[in-house]
Amino acid sequence: MNVSYGDEAPIAAFATSPGWSALTLIRCTGEGAIDLASSVFSAPALLKQAAGNTVIHGWIVAANTQKGASGERIDEVLVSVFRAPKSYTGEDSLDISCHGGGAAGRGVMAALRSAGFRDALPGEFTFRAFMNGKLDLTRSESVMELVSAKTDTGRRHAVSRLSGALENEINAIKQILVEVLSGAEIFLDYSEDEIGADPEETAGRLPGQDRARDALARLCTLAASWRRERLYQEGILAVIAGRPNAGKSSLFNLLLREERSIVTEVPGTTRDWIEAWVSMEGIPIRLTDTAGLRDSADPVEKIGVERSRDLLEAAELVIYLLDGEVGITAEDLRVIAELKQKPAPHLVLWNKEDIAPAPPSSAAFICVSAKTGEGIAELTRAIVAALEARAGVELAGESQTAAIGSERQKNLVEAAAAAVQEALLLAGREEPLDIIAPLLREAVNSLGEITGEVSTADILEEMFSRFCVGK
Repeated sequence: MNVSYGDEAPIAAFATSPGWSALTLIRCTGEGAIDLASSVFSAPALLKQAAGNTVIHGWIVAANTQKGASGERIDEVLVSVFRAPKSYTGEDSLDISCHGGGAAGRGVMAALRSAGFRDALPGEFTFRAFMNGKLDLTRSESVMELVSAKTDTGRRHAVSRLSGALENEINAIKQILVEVLSGAEIFLDYSEDEIGADPEETAGRLPGQDRARDALARLCTLAASWRRERLYQEGILAVIAGRPNAGKSSLFNLLLREERSIVTEVPGTTRDWIEAWVSMEGIPIRLTDTAGLRDSADPVEKIGVERSRDLLEAAELVIYLLDGEVGITAEDLRVIAELKQKPAPHLVLWNKEDIAPAPPSSAAFICVSAKTGEGIAELTRAIVAALEARAGVELAGESQTAAIGSERQKNLVEAAAAAVQEALLLAGREEPLDIIAPLLREAVNSLGEITGEVSTADILEEMFSRFCVGK
């Protein structure tokens, strides 16, 4: 059966991943959802009559066996009932809490399907919330941002958008441009005599020009915020590299605060790369420990070294370790020279500072001890500074302003800013208002598309299809 976004059919989906857990949550919504669910509930009348925002205890039973005692009981559940329009989607909805593990959830889903529910499409619950006016598009997108947030900072920024910070800023800017556009259209529709304006004062001037400049400045601030928000959402790939026995695995474990990589005194212990996510100043970093860089006759170690070099090519930040006990070798100098030619920033660390202090000539290095933790605070600050320089934004501290949360939003904000900028340039050249006004309307439409006031079915389907099922 071909299904698509936009129908009102009752749908159901896992809202939590089935697996080894105490509970599994299954969400249902749509026209007639409560009546349908009652057909596989042990107390159908009780469920049908339940008020919104109440919880009903009972059993999910096999379809068409409404008398639970005589039919097969599938699982004991709690059903949270939400009546339209006071629900997430704006429709009649239910959240069914069943036991965890794969079997119980699968059995409940099978019963719901037999009752007439279809499986929800990715993001279909949030799509319905948008279509029913419960969320605008910025808040809808923030739902998935919140689900996929990797750090507390990313979570807080997503919550800000979910709370309406971005929607309010977009609407405020749009209101300014609508007022400027209205003023321009009045001058186009009526003569100066009819509106009582002085021709000498209005000639070649866009009404509300200063307000349009303010709107442009706010749009530019929003557009720039994407560079910061993208880092908090997606993070970066940071690769720890160096010669064998330089202390890469020890540093990896120290930054993770757990023993993930095997550490021995034998050079070449790490044969392949290992990675884990770590948060630094709220930035999610995919930290990767690699095999030591050296020529080797060992076929397994040789493959590991080749993979390390591939990761160096893909890295967005390279942390290169020098072995303080050995000092700087010709191989170190060659790799560092190569790193300087790459677009990704790199940091050079003098490791084992606790037993082999760096010479005075090594001022450009960050001195650390992966064994004792010495210099790690300085390394963290250097990593954040390198990412700030790369992104061209300040990352430290909490942003108190609205920020955009997706590339779709960024592109539309930039389109609106470009239209307003062109309108102001034309106004500065005293061009006619009839060629300026369409640019202002284009900007207003772009901002309307951000919140969903202006949208098409194709755009909505493409956007919500990236969501997880159950959201």
